[in-house]
Parts: sequence; structure tokens; C-alpha cells
Amino acid sequence: MSTPTSRRESGRSTARTVASHLAVMAVVSAILGVLVAGLAIPFAGVMGVAAKDVSKGMVNLPAELEAKELAQKTRIYDANGNLIASLYDQNRINVPLSQISRKMVQAIVGIEDYRYYNHGAMDIRGTLRAFVTNQASGSVQGGSSITQQMVKQTLLTQAETKEEAAAATDDTYARKLRELRYAIAFEKNYSKDWILERYLNIAYFGDGAYGVQSAARHYFSKNAKNLNHVQSALLAGLVKNPTGYDPTNSPERALNRRNVVLDRMAQLGVIEEAKAERLKERKLGLKIEKSPNGCQQSQAPFFCDYVVNYLMKDKSLGDTAKDRRRLLQSGGLTIQTTIDLDYQKAADQAVSSHVYPTDQAIGGLAMVEPGTGYVKALAQSRPMGKDRANGQTYLNYVVPRKYGDANGFQAGSTFKVFVLASAINQGIPLSTSIRSPQTMEIPDSAFETCNGPYIGDGGWNVSNSTGEGTYDLYSGTQESVNTFFAQLEARTGMCEPLELAEQMGITLPETQKVPSWILGVSDSNPLTMAEAYATFGARGIHCDSLPVTSVSDADGNLVKDYPQTCEQVMPGATADAVNDILRGVMEPGGFGQNIAIDKPSAGKTGTNNDNMSVWFAGYTPEIAAAAMVAGADPLGNWVTLNGQSVGGTFISSAFGSTVAGPIWGDAMAAVSPKLDYTDFTTPSGDQIAGLLSAVPEVSGMTQEAATSTLEAAGFSVSVGGQVNSEVGAGLVAYSSPGGGTSLSSGDTVVIYPSTGFVPPPPQPEGNGGGNGGGNGGGGGNSGPGNNGNGNGNGNGNR
Repeated sequence: MSTPTSRRESGRSTARTVASHLAVMAVVSAILGVLVAGLAIPFAGVMGVAAKDVSKGMVNLPAELEAKELAQKTRIYDANGNLIASLYDQNRINVPLSQISRKMVQAIVGIEDYRYYNHGAMDIRGTLRAFVTNQASGSVQGGSSITQQMVKQTLLTQAETKEEAAAATDDTYARKLRELRYAIAFEKNYSKDWILERYLNIAYFGDGAYGVQSAARHYFSKNAKNLNHVQSALLAGLVKNPTGYDPTNSPERALNRRNVVLDRMAQLGVIEEAKAERLKERKLGLKIEKSPNGCQQSQAPFFCDYVVNYLMKDKSLGDTAKDRRRLLQSGGLTIQTTIDLDYQKAADQAVSSHVYPTDQAIGGLAMVEPGTGYVKALAQSRPMGKDRANGQTYLNYVVPRKYGDANGFQAGSTFKVFVLASAINQGIPLSTSIRSPQTMEIPDSAFETCNGPYIGDGGWNVSNSTGEGTYDLYSGTQESVNTFFAQLEARTGMCEPLELAEQMGITLPETQKVPSWILGVSDSNPLTMAEAYATFGARGIHCDSLPVTSVSDADGNLVKDYPQTCEQVMPGATADAVNDILRGVMEPGGFGQNIAIDKPSAGKTGTNNDNMSVWFAGYTPEIAAAAMVAGADPLGNWVTLNGQSVGGTFISSAFGSTVAGPIWGDAMAAVSPKLDYTDFTTPSGDQIAGLLSAVPEVSGMTQEAATSTLEAAGFSVSVGGQVNSEVGAGLVAYSSPGGGTSLSSGDTVVIYPSTGFVPPPPQPEGNGGGNGGGNGGGGGNSGPGNNGNGNGNGNGNR
């Protein structure tokens, strides 16, 4: 809204103001006199009060009515400036009078109050004419100036109770007098242009459009400043009866009303009569633009829902939930978010193609940017809505319960990485071998908590689904061996892994802080898991998930900035080692080899007991994503995935790599073109104990060069004796272990210098050892010399 004049309308003389108000009050007095005399309508009968009470009420009314800010719709944008959702109680966008077509101003003034700029709060002629008409008809309608209409709309808009709303629309003279009192105050305190501007912004134009800008967008898909005569006439005609003249429901009545406005404009000389006749021949020319309200109609409904709930938790936006809700619904805010619609489209398509809405399962995917925490996409298989029979729900299963009102699902072995990272951090060599049987029972006392040995029910019976064997940190993780990790947790203790998990965004109920927590707690969600795994992609920097970057008010002023909240929760070298291990899951032979993308990536599967939920959490240095498929009936109760048909495919036995993994793979493959080819940082052998590294190939190098190369790779070097080879004399013939072999950092590699000489093969002797006891088992015709018979022990020709 433009700035009001300072309580005295510039350009209007004092004498004119006084005369205008005296005239108004004279008319009021005349009307009241008629009423009191009971000449027309019994005053007490119509109003339920005595005339003197009305007069007293008129005097007791506040001299001024506060014109509060008009409710405007809030708009939510993606990271690239695309509108993804609108929230509003009233679909309104305020615009200054300078941004409203002059043709529209002429049309509304012409049909509603053609003498608007020439009279005060009341149009005396119009009021007298309406009064005379009302005496004959028994009505109290008509004759209101634009200022009075604006007052009425202001009272109605600002009504906070049903009683106040009813009072603003009462068919009584009391309402008319109340409006007049306030209108006089407005005319005294504000300019005509200010009042007209507010009127055009507050008026209802039908079909959900409040204010001329929203009406122009809704009916003609253009801004108010670009309205032509025909369009302006249609909109101006709507305010008298927005429902009755609604062109979307009553096009013929709307057309007739529009033509009435055109005739009026011609009568007033705003346009020529001939032009008005030509314009009346035109069709309505509607070009409807929908303005979806709320998250359900958004391109990203569950992300939108997450944003709203995220902001509803922010007390800086209002002291109470009601205040915050009002601000979001009517504050005309601009909310900038982190979502990328390309990522969202990839996530939606990946989820919907693998899990159908009516399946006895819920599929979900979240994508988070490492190093910022920006939430790039959220998708789930059950659409937003109330039609439960068709799989719809308002529960958001992809985010934490406080933002989505849904319980989570057990995340399985995706939790093992917290013990893995803690083990590396504690200096446990990656080459550490642990014999891991198929089943084993580990006593509670073997697990140390932050406050001493864990005290439980006696012990943990743990078993594998992957067989048994001896594993190191690489193979034990890549094959997700339960008994390996149970023993590894006994070595790390429970304290550090639990603390690390919480630092990485995991909320663990106290009741679930038991040794078996590393197989997943029961209330997990894809967003939290993507956030946690993004920590590894960011080399140990954890960032809280962030859906919003800023909120601005209707005038573009910053209400609040939402910065990234990040913290280094583990050494970069520790994260590098975890990445080196988990990238093996995506390489040939790993569980994720079939879903690997064309960029360096790492990941971890997760499957819980009875296959009720399966997971795949994976990442690159630029994006992390967690996919989940959980068995659930329409009410969200857990059921096993085994024996279910999910996404049109029968599942005999569900696993993270085969059921959740393809969702991750499809989504990541779709966004891969937007990702740079960024590799993980090679783990540092100087900082990570027992790190397995490939021995460089040093054959043909000088001893000095070979030594430098091997030491740079983290190995100790020893020089062995010379060996015969075709490599030049003095150069390294080969190493032991040879190039490509994986060793731990600090292990010794022996290099062997070459003599540069390869002796000829030994020549066989002439006749063998005489007559043997038959054909030798190892002799025979073994060389170019004379044939001889070897002995039975094969000692003949060597």
C-alpha cells in the first residue's frame, strides 16, 4: 500500500472539507429524524433498539478504524526461483495504485462511485436517491460510496469472531451509520488515492480471487497493470455480486454485467459510445490461471509440508502456534527453500516406479547435499490426500516424526557405519581380522557404555545372514556381517559410536541404547539417514538438514535468514577411510554394483528382522540419498515385505540392495548429469592405522625412485638381494608383495634389484642313468640330447 497522507488530504481546502462533512451530517440528521419519527420504518422494530440508543452508539463509536495489513498469500519457491506452492486464507497480492491499469480505475469508479473524487465520505445524491428507494422497497441497500464499501470490507476482513463478521454485513441502518462514521475518519486521514488503492486490493472478485491483482491473474493470466477496457469492465462489474456474476459459473450474466459497465463508461465520456458498442461484441476472453492453495497441490507436496512444519516450530515467527499459522497463511511471505525440482522429479519417478500407492508397503527417498545440509528432494509412494482406499495419506513418512506426524521404521545395518567410524577413529587397524561365526552370544558385560559396563538381560544372541568367516573392516562392512560388528562394537565400546550417531543427526531413544542398536533403531526416516551419510561425503562435516534459506515479508524485507548449521564431528581422514570402505559396496562384487552410477559413489545396505523394512543409503561428495521400502498396511502398521507384491514385483525375500537399492539407483542416475565428477579423497596412511592400500608397481624404477614411491604410499621399504631378470642392471626387478597387492599402511615391501642378466636354461646330460627300472615318471624325452631311460624315481634327465 502507498504511504497515507499525514491525516489531512493535500489539495483539499479546509472550507470544502467542513462543508462536505456538514452536508453529510445534515443528511444523517435528516435520515435519523425520519427514523425517529417513525414515518418510514419502525426504528425499534427494524433495529431492535431505540433511536436514541443508535444516536448514542454513533457517538460512542471510535473516531477512527485501524486499517490493518490485508491478508496476502504466501509463496514458496525452490532453490532456482520456481514457485512450488502458495498458502493463503485469501488469494490476494497487494499492488500499489500505480501498478493498476488506468482503464481499471476508470471502470471501477465509473460503475461504483463516479463522483468519488468530488465528494467526501458520503455521496449525498446517491444516498438520498437510495434512501427514497429504500422507503418504498423496505431495503437498506445501495448508495454506498467507495470509501464506505472499503470500510465495510475492512470490518469484514478484520473480524475475529462470528459476531463481528455478522455485524459487518447486517442489513441495518446501524451498520450503514457505523460505516459512515469510519468513512468520515478515513476521508479525513487519508488521500483519495490511498482509499481507492485499498479498495481495489481488498475487494472480492469471485472464484476465490481477492484484490484486483489476483483477479487479473486468475481470469486473464495477466497483471493488473496490463488490463484493457474489456477486461477492466468485467472485473469492475464483479464487485457488486462476485458470486452471481462469476464468469466461470455464469458466463452470460457476467457478459451482460460487463456490458453494463461499458455502457456506463461511455455515458460518462470515459470511452466513446461507438467504441463501447464494438467492445460489447467481444467475448469474455477468459484465460483462467489456477492458484493452488496449500501443499497438496504443490509440485513437491511432502517437501512443502515439511517446510510448513519446520517454520511452525520456529518461535521467532510468532509467540504461539496460532500466530505462526496466521503469518504463514496471510502474511504474504516469500519463502526461499533448498529444493531442486530436477532432483524432486527424479526422486518422485524413482519411488513411484518401484512402490505403488496401494501396496502394502511405503517407499520413500530423501536427498541431502553434503557440506550444506540443503534438502534437495523428498518423495514417498503414498500421495498426499484423504482417500485412503487409493493409498493417500497426510502422514509424511520421509521426515522425522516432529515434522511429519508419522512413526519411522527400523533402518537395519545402515547403523553399522557409526561403529565403523568410531573404530577407525580409535586407531583400530582396517586390516584387523575378526573370526565371525554364524551365530554367537556375547555377554552384556563385554559392551562398555559411557558409565561403565552395559547392564542388560544377560547377553546378545546375534547371527548372520551372510555366512561365517574371518573378516577385516573392509570385508566385514561390505558384506555387512552381524557377528563381526557385534565384536567390533565390543572393542570400540558403545559410548563413542552412540555419541557420534547423535552428532550426525540420529535421535536414539534411551530404551534403544542397547548393544543391538547397531542393527537399526525403530524410528528412523530417510531424511535423517541421508543427513547422516552426507557427513561422510563432506569428509566428517555434519550439517543439520535445512529446507529453508530465508523468509521475507510482503514488502520484500527479510524476516529471517536460515544459515547452514555445520560442525566437524570426525576427522576428515576417518571419513576418508569410511568412504574407501563403502565405495567397495558399489564396485564389482559389492551389494550395490548393479545400481552404481557413473560417478564415484559409496553406500550401505540395511535390512531389519523379518524383512519389515529395507534400506539403501548412498552418496557422492556432492549428494547423499537414502531410500527406504517398509512393509506397512494402510494404517501404517508394520508388516513383512516377504511375500508381498511391491511395485508390481513379487518379493520372496526382501533385501536392501534388491528392493530399496533400485530406488536409490534410479534417482541418482537421473541427477548424475548435474553432478561433477568429484572423487573421494584418498585415505591418509599416516593417520589411519592398518589402512589397506594397493602396492604401487615399481618394476624398472631405480632403487631410489622405487623407495620414494612406496614410502609415499605409506609403506616401509627393505632391499633384498639381487635377482636375475631382463630389467636393466641395478634397477628394481620386482617387489614382494607385488604391485596391486593390498597392504596395511606401514607394512614392509621388499624390492629386489636386477642383475640385468638372464642365464640360459640348464642343458640335459647325454644318456640318462643307464637302464632303469622302466620308463621314468619324470624323465622321458625332456631335452634335445640323446634319449635315455630314467629310473622309476624320475631321476633321469633333469
